[in-house]
Amino acid sequence: MTRLRILLPGARLVLCMAVILVLGACADLRYYAHVTHGEAALLLQRRAVGKVIADPATDAKLAARLKLSQQARQFASEQLDLPNNRSYTYYVQLHRPYVVWNVYATPRFSVDAVPQCFPIAGCVAYRGWFDEKKALDSARQLRAQGDDVYVGGVPAYSTLGWFADPILSSMMRWDDDELVGTIFHELAHQLIYLKGDTAFNESYAMFVEDEGVRQWHHSRGEPVGDDRNQLMDDGFTQRVLDLRARLKTLYASGAGDAAMAAGKARAMADFRVRYAAWRDKNWPNDHRYDAWVAHPINNATLLPFGLYDQWVQAFAVLFKQAGGQWPAFYNGVRELARAPAPQREERLKQLLKASGSLQGAGAAAP
Repeated sequence: MTRLRILLPGARLVLCMAVILVLGACADLRYYAHVTHGEAALLLQRRAVGKVIADPATDAKLAARLKLSQQARQFASEQLDLPNNRSYTYYVQLHRPYVVWNVYATPRFSVDAVPQCFPIAGCVAYRGWFDEKKALDSARQLRAQGDDVYVGGVPAYSTLGWFADPILSSMMRWDDDELVGTIFHELAHQLIYLKGDTAFNESYAMFVEDEGVRQWHHSRGEPVGDDRNQLMDDGFTQRVLDLRARLKTLYASGAGDAAMAAGKARAMADFRVRYAAWRDKNWPNDHRYDAWVAHPINNATLLPFGLYDQWVQAFAVLFKQAGGQWPAFYNGVRELARAPAPQREERLKQLLKASGSLQGAGAAAP
């Protein structure tokens, strides 16, 4: 299943506030004040993981998970060549299910996000809120403007290394692979981040997460995981991306609003029919995606799939071309990041073709 992550807009928040004041961009000062307060609250609440583990009041299960997190933290730097800093050596007990709520929006007849632009992080596809009510209020305002909107809770995020990001209690609900993988994912963002290209950043970090977890299990003599589960996840993602591609074609057709609205509704209905046929044929006893499919679907609900999965297989090919060596791979990612956007996208498409997983290939089949 696509796992939502967030790069906190603004990164180093105090610096970001100063930059805004210097530039005279005052329109979003209340939002930045909210983000500054939210980040500051986390920093004030964090405790060193070692002290939490040693505390007699700490639940034994939590202590064991935190010990595992520190083993993964060490592995990330020693074996995956990820930053060696204080990130994920602190713990914060939240009193809410998520640390942040992301608000995604698209125009009514577009699969492209309404960009949210910030002085340091650049333009991203969402705006994150530390308060669920504020996120829902923002979503209502966007809907009132006619946009499609999706609000998703996020258990973890990265400040791109500006702060020592803590392990959060919201991450403890995950299984071990997701906990370990998230540490790899967020540290990958700290190592390389391309301002203004969310799909590039998230696909790269998702590859580091997936390959990192595979190597983590191998180093511990553990089974890598259930390939069947991964095949279903990948197959579902491809079907969502196929729906997104069909809608993109529809919106580019030049049809009138009424025709596009009708076509949009048909595409959503057809997706549900194709999903049911695919599930019943290949995974008759697995209903993990049924609830997602049954809920209302709009352009914005499709955004995370396009952002987090679009180029993962391209980065897998790049890793193979680098001989499976992390330093050479990261150099290749940096080279891609330096390329102008059109050349970068073309290169990623070439890598994707080489993987045999070009978006849309096989995705339309029921």
